[in-house]
Amino acid sequence: MQQYAPVPTALDALPALPQEFTGRADDLAFILGVLDPERPGDGPAVAVLSGWGGVGKTTLAYAAGHAAQRRGWFTGVLLVDLRGYDPHPAQAEDALEALLRSLGVRPEHLPPPGAGREVLYRSQLNAREAAGERLLVVADNASALVQVQPLLPPGLHGMIVTSRDALAGLGRMRTVNRLQPEDAVALLQAALKKNDPDDVRVEEDPGAAERVVLACGFLPLALQITAALLAQDPGQPLAERADALSQVEGVLDGLSDGHRSLRAMFDQSLERLSPQEQDLFRLLSLNPGPDIATPAAAVLSGQPQAATERLLGRLAASHLIERNPAARGRWQMHDLLRAYANEQAEAFKARGRDPRRRYEQAHTRLIAYYTEHAAAADTHFHPPGSVVSSRFGDREQALGWFDAERENLIATAHTTPQAGLDLGFALGRYLDWRRRLHDLVTVRSLALDACRTLNDTSNEAGAWNNLGATLREVRRFDEALHAHETARTLFQQTGDTHDEATAWNNLGATLRKVRRFDEALHAHETARTLFQQTGDTHGQATAWNNLGGALKELRRFDEALHAHETARTLYQQTGDTHGQATAWNNLGGALRALRRFDEGLHAHETARTLYQQTGDTHGQATAWNNLGNALQELRRYDDALNAHETARTLHQQTGDTHGQATAWNNLGNTLKELRRYDDALNAHETARTLHQQTGDTHGQATAWNNLGLTLQELRRYDDALNAHETARTLFQQTGDTHSEATAWNNLGTAYRGLGRFEKAVAASEQAVAMLVEAEDWFRAGEGWGELAVTLTAAGADPGQVRDAWNESAAAYARVGADEEAAASRAHTDSSEILEE
Repeated sequence: MQQYAPVPTALDALPALPQEFTGRADDLAFILGVLDPERPGDGPAVAVLSGWGGVGKTTLAYAAGHAAQRRGWFTGVLLVDLRGYDPHPAQAEDALEALLRSLGVRPEHLPPPGAGREVLYRSQLNAREAAGERLLVVADNASALVQVQPLLPPGLHGMIVTSRDALAGLGRMRTVNRLQPEDAVALLQAALKKNDPDDVRVEEDPGAAERVVLACGFLPLALQITAALLAQDPGQPLAERADALSQVEGVLDGLSDGHRSLRAMFDQSLERLSPQEQDLFRLLSLNPGPDIATPAAAVLSGQPQAATERLLGRLAASHLIERNPAARGRWQMHDLLRAYANEQAEAFKARGRDPRRRYEQAHTRLIAYYTEHAAAADTHFHPPGSVVSSRFGDREQALGWFDAERENLIATAHTTPQAGLDLGFALGRYLDWRRRLHDLVTVRSLALDACRTLNDTSNEAGAWNNLGATLREVRRFDEALHAHETARTLFQQTGDTHDEATAWNNLGATLRKVRRFDEALHAHETARTLFQQTGDTHGQATAWNNLGGALKELRRFDEALHAHETARTLYQQTGDTHGQATAWNNLGGALRALRRFDEGLHAHETARTLYQQTGDTHGQATAWNNLGNALQELRRYDDALNAHETARTLHQQTGDTHGQATAWNNLGNTLKELRRYDDALNAHETARTLHQQTGDTHGQATAWNNLGLTLQELRRYDDALNAHETARTLFQQTGDTHSEATAWNNLGTAYRGLGRFEKAVAASEQAVAMLVEAEDWFRAGEGWGELAVTLTAAGADPGQVRDAWNESAAAYARVGADEEAAASRAHTDSSEILEE
């Protein structure tokens, strides 16, 4: 099992409570009653707090968390902001990523979107519970059930959810209302004294204080902003502030009590800023993503970074923005303030042509900043020998920037057609590396739409080709075929031989996925020829590698071996370590097909090592899985078990459901050989379910076939018969006659177990005929042997039995399986003795 070094965890995520927090006794009692480990009943320890914006749900959740920790109920707290009311709310997959990072999962081991991420999250929490820990998860600012449901912790862990909406079905619900008037006054007083212990304005004019908190709607957020304004003007009487607030009309849309204005607080706060600070506040609303880095804010403002950072600090001190607690140098706005900033920006632009042009230019600069940096970072993911931008020191630095800006970049891709085009190309390799395939479908679709909108025929073919590759990864094969065929045609029309070769190569890869192997072979051969014409050694390597895959599926194993060896050599010439890893991995498969198992084992071990060097977790999973198959063939079943378990874990980390299914299936085969039949049965059933989820009919057939073999070992022959019949039907649907033959062979053994010998003989004869036609002499030897056993059990003529064993021995001998051939001959001799 691969070992990972310990990673720091972040289980003390609760911020300190503000000094002015007050009241909420009933709300706290309710939440603590839900979280109490000694509470009656066995319902989930989940409290769902709902209420309107600015009412103080988040601070209340923090207060409850601190109170629960003081009681010793939790050993740590996880905090995630779901940004449910942003233009681009956080998805559950993003929240799971943040939580897994807090739990100590390394970034490179984080699964992309999919079932694997949620499974890993629950597994981590289950492991914590088993170790005696109880964690509290605070999911703040949710807007929909789908954001929260995957985050629900298992077992004895607890959770607090905050939302403006009543999210039923998660746990115990509680509506958080405005503060009581006396609590609101106490909050205002405490906030003022936090800034100046000698501030006595509340005590001197309690009536004015009541008018202020009334004008604030008893909302903690509004009260805190008002207290900040009062602190900045120590000489302002409360009555003056109350009068100013009462005179302002309207409220922020959607947050109104009918006669009091929250917008008035924001207006008053903005008025206290310098013109430069006001301008930056408005400009920040132009950022399309959830937060912004200081360099990007400097681009927006058009000022030096140091000056911009000072302005940002003053905005944060006025509570109009806040520092991102998870990442230094990044800034974010509360939902209400972001909406207000956007309104202010629109109003400013409406003043005339010059303000509008200035803001449009700022927006254009920000988009250019994101697209240019993304293009520079992308160069660090190009093949070896490509020109690399000096804007980032190395791939790790580029990867870190991409990770930090991913949400901003995807949001920016939606802003203009040109941004969609630029980022659709620049983000591709990064998103593929991180296996964020659904994000990749989105940006590559945007790039294609942009080409049509901009009438950019020069990039349209490339956009089709890229989209096709991504559609193949998410198993949307028909759409992928159409995309690659379209790309190929467009490249042909423009005379772009090199990119036409790439389209042919990708088309072949998709044709292999739909088991159209002859067409795939032609596509890869065409790609190879075109790459040779253009002198692209790296492209030739890729085409040779894919060509070997098609030849292997066509059972032309010697040719496949040559193709993969050629690919490996060409990758070595170009210095592409990752490409070498892929070639070695495929080479191992061809060697195993030729029954050169020790060499195949070495090839997969080499591939695994090279994938580790390049940091490709997905590639490592594939190599471990193939390594396990080689170990099975060498009868090293304990080692094979470890390999397949490692592969399964790595596929879970990358969110590859299809890879998990394959690993589970192979794991089941190993468990069966170890005579752990119940575990094997569970493994194959899991594989079958996962293949169903991904829509892989061929994978389902393989799982059903293996499931039947395990059921036979458990002597559940009726169930086994059904499994093999299902497998045979599914193999027929996919046109895989070779695998269909193995299903027929297994049907024969199941019929034999039921004593239905006539059916068993017919099934075995069908299997043998198909295997001989496929020239799979090793499995033909197995099939003849099974037929001989069935004939013996049926009391057939000894001559028939002897003939079957002779055919078995002859078939084994054709592929050099001397040990198996000798065993079949021994049965022949036994038959002759019995006949005498």
